[in-house]
Amino acid sequence: MRSIRPSAARPRGGRRSTRGVRPAVAAAALVGALALTATACGPSGDDAGSQPDQTAVEQPGGDKLKIPQELQDKLKDLGVNLDDWKHGEWKNWDKKKWLREAGQFVNPYIKGLWDPDRMKDAEQPDKPVEPEDISGDQGVTDPEPSPVKAQPVSAPYSSNAPGVGKVFFDSPEGSMVCSAAVVEDPAHPGKSNLVWTAGHCVHAGKNGGWYRNIAFVPSYNDSAKSGAELQGATKEQLAPKGVFWADAAQTSQQWIDQGAKTGGQGAPYDFAVLHVKPEAGNTKSLEETVGTAYPVQFNAPAVPKIPSMTAQGYPAAKPFDGQTLQQCPSKPGRLSLDAGQPTMYRIGCTMTAGSSGGPWFAKDQQGRTALVSNTSIGPVTADWLAGPHLGAEAKGVYESVSKKFAGR
Repeated sequence: MRSIRPSAARPRGGRRSTRGVRPAVAAAALVGALALTATACGPSGDDAGSQPDQTAVEQPGGDKLKIPQELQDKLKDLGVNLDDWKHGEWKNWDKKKWLREAGQFVNPYIKGLWDPDRMKDAEQPDKPVEPEDISGDQGVTDPEPSPVKAQPVSAPYSSNAPGVGKVFFDSPEGSMVCSAAVVEDPAHPGKSNLVWTAGHCVHAGKNGGWYRNIAFVPSYNDSAKSGAELQGATKEQLAPKGVFWADAAQTSQQWIDQGAKTGGQGAPYDFAVLHVKPEAGNTKSLEETVGTAYPVQFNAPAVPKIPSMTAQGYPAAKPFDGQTLQQCPSKPGRLSLDAGQPTMYRIGCTMTAGSSGGPWFAKDQQGRTALVSNTSIGPVTADWLAGPHLGAEAKGVYESVSKKFAGR
């Protein structure tokens, strides 16, 4: 969850504009990002000699994935050596080598990287600001909601919140964590490998590029043990359904162009979709593994027609420790950061940073629990959360990732 500052929340001449806001076709046309593996970057075995330019690499599960020539050329131009990735080259955050464009995401698989200690120690990816820094266009912004105290989700999470989990990733600031949920894949009914989260959980926005070592852990800490009880916990205890490594990631072009760590820039387009594969020993899809995938409701009804939304996530900033799943059922209102961009949903909720990317659920027209937004921003006082309205741009990102894997 990112905090906001006045230069972004209050429209001012010269401080914020709608440049970079592109039509839906821009999001739909984004090139899907590919994940490569550092454990098998060169030709070997039967492939030796047939692929001297390293055009195919191994993924989790042993599958082969070809690298598009355009991406190969870009990696070469930047001096990015994937064969050195697993030996620590991924820690090189030199901006000259930090891939940032829509089709340049690489997420080399590093076996065993997300061990129990790294998962438990991952930090929330944001820092708060003073509460008086919050403002908006009062013409389209509803009064600030009353805080709704976050409630712990009952264990086991795999039964009471199936499909919700944590996204882990590395950034220049260290190991980070967000929240996320499994969503349906129209190209693979009943066998989805798609995960919905926030854009700022996968990409740094206008001043950076794609984050690295992105992985999803559904039903993290399924038994809801406290941080103290998790001392010495095994990987199976923290990740009972396994670790799923992202082999594709996509966010909106607006987030890439405008997004920032604080201030709300790009927040109305702060969403992302991952495609994942199991780390090892699992031939089932993510949806089959967790037992569900949530439908995504695009262009959900206006706020007055939605009586309640429930946000879920793993808040990591105090008073929470990031180890347990929390939720806030709340009546939504509206928040406008820029009159030229979509109005966001806002709910009262005391969840803190770490809940970023977590799903917001509401009933759709069929009475199903559907994902209608995700946590994006909130104030230092932890009184409320705001999430994007999922319109044409979000649908374009979602469908693009689905179509990329439709024939696989």
